[in-house]
Amino acid sequence: MADTPKSLSYRDAGVDIDAGNEAVRRIRSLVASTRRPEQLDDIGGFAGMIGLPSGMKTPVLVSCADGVGTKLLVAIAAGVHDTVGIDLVAMNVNDLICTGARPLFLLDYIATGALQPGIVESIVAGIVDGCRQSGCALLGGETAELPGMYSEGHYDLAAFAVGVVDKDARLNAKNVQPGDVAIGVLSSGLHSNGYSLARRALLDPEFGGLALDDTFPGTNSSVADVLLTPTRVYVKAVAAALSVGGVSSAAHITGGGLLENPPRALPEGTTVEIDLSAIPPTPVFEAISAQGVSSQEMLRTFNSGIGMMLFTAPDAVDTVITALEGAGESAVRMGRVVASEGAAGVRFG
Repeated sequence: MADTPKSLSYRDAGVDIDAGNEAVRRIRSLVASTRRPEQLDDIGGFAGMIGLPSGMKTPVLVSCADGVGTKLLVAIAAGVHDTVGIDLVAMNVNDLICTGARPLFLLDYIATGALQPGIVESIVAGIVDGCRQSGCALLGGETAELPGMYSEGHYDLAAFAVGVVDKDARLNAKNVQPGDVAIGVLSSGLHSNGYSLARRALLDPEFGGLALDDTFPGTNSSVADVLLTPTRVYVKAVAAALSVGGVSSAAHITGGGLLENPPRALPEGTTVEIDLSAIPPTPVFEAISAQGVSSQEMLRTFNSGIGMMLFTAPDAVDTVITALEGAGESAVRMGRVVASEGAAGVRFG
């Protein structure tokens, strides 16, 4: 007589559909709070729908994708999951605004080995916070439970953002001229870049040997709080700067640091001369550098205290800085553009 077949379910294979439904239930009201007037539906369908804002002569869609990287390992170790949601939004929308666009909507992707509704809710709460700060809708996304692909308690985040700008109003590196001034908008710390090096320098017993609940050197905050400080969302500040005129181009100081990002916003035949002494010192960068990381490596890995750089006509510098500060950011005059030969570059003084 044949053996009776064993029972097997999706849950037995590691996927809990009920947990997924509970996660959606928890985040529904959070997502609704980011709704824009152009939006046509709510979450729950197969795709999100949104119209273009009115009043643009030639609207151009701008898109990008990014994640949070190994900063997630710090969040997981600390059990703090909401701030990385802000990072996820910021890393995308800060790229978008370098074109002069305003963010329109964002789609998120959360992947984990075993779905925990409470953690998903915390992550999405942070994403919603970032969307509110940037004025974009969380139009939809995906939460994927992938048993066997992630270690217990681990997850990964990615997002895809779309913005819109009037074709004639977009920022363009070709408009930057020798004599223009580089304005730096201060960062809140590491933002979401260089964490593989930062974790090695600060947390590895061979180097800094810090624990997450230690007090971070030079601060009154814990190591976890310093390392999980969210990336600044510069959308409103850059919009304020653009509204007063004089800004030709912008660079998000992300992966590649101050060495590789400013040239992306400059035309061929120019170099930006950056005065590093204009940047206020930041304890987290000082602590990493103290572990033997060279100045060149610091400049190409981290933002060094500057999250965004705006290239501005000389006669508009004061007005632009005032606009940035009025929007809640701190800004410094940190360099100027000079004529040079060949590809766009950067020089430090």
